[in-house]
Amino acid sequence: MRLNPFDTGNINVRSSGGGMPGGKAGGIGCGTIIIAALGYFVFGLDPMQTAGMVESVQQGQEQAGPANTNEQEVCTSSEYATEACNALTSLNTTWSQTFRNQGYDFQEPTLDLFGGGGVRTKGCGNASSAVGPFYCPADQTIYIDTSFYDTLERQLGAGGDFARYYVLAHEYGHHIQTITGISDQMRSLQQQNPRRANQLQVLMELQADCYAGVWAGKNRDLIEPGDIEEGMNAAAAIGDDRLTGGRVSSENFTHGTSKQRSDALRMGLQGDDRACDRITNVG
Repeated sequence: MRLNPFDTGNINVRSSGGGMPGGKAGGIGCGTIIIAALGYFVFGLDPMQTAGMVESVQQGQEQAGPANTNEQEVCTSSEYATEACNALTSLNTTWSQTFRNQGYDFQEPTLDLFGGGGVRTKGCGNASSAVGPFYCPADQTIYIDTSFYDTLERQLGAGGDFARYYVLAHEYGHHIQTITGISDQMRSLQQQNPRRANQLQVLMELQADCYAGVWAGKNRDLIEPGDIEEGMNAAAAIGDDRLTGGRVSSENFTHGTSKQRSDALRMGLQGDDRACDRITNVG
């Protein structure tokens, strides 16, 4: 995907949690992320959004450690970091325009590209690299240890720049859910009906996939041959059914099957965010 260079005047980005983010070098956490992805059903770990789902317990209990807030330095620290900053610039531009066209205010998220195996968030407590990329609603920040991208390619078979953009755009989708109030609505429904908690969480994740597709769909002029296939492959690679290899029943899924995730991304590629809203319209 031919993204324009990042604009430090249009992004909030930092690096914290133990050092500058790494680039295509294996990195800390590559082996443990797969274990977390397979084990979160048993141990309660969510490889894509654990911290974001427990902010009500940990909010206000942790303070973020020292962070490098020099956007230029952070964004040029590695190839992955530059990609992420380019994508963040595009995501901010696309979604702010979408909100403006619909008459709503928009608040940009912060992107934290952390290294060193873990991070202390402002609103969601501590998280290790094994958690994978996640979004924290309490501080409206996307947290990514860029070594996850190596795992995505080497162990899950989902390489390519668009696969990495999809991961970031998915987490950005959770930010859209937060500022529109969808997250609060769905968590309220989960508390009212705990038996449906997993089902409702799946809908949240599928909507975030759809929102990721909306961003790409609104920037089709920047898409290159093979990008869509990379995105679909990545969405399928992190489907609950594929990650667990049939060892977990569908009632315990929290992110959706490979087909559901690919279908949600495909829906969003039409460029209509209102179609994504129908996913979580459960009454």
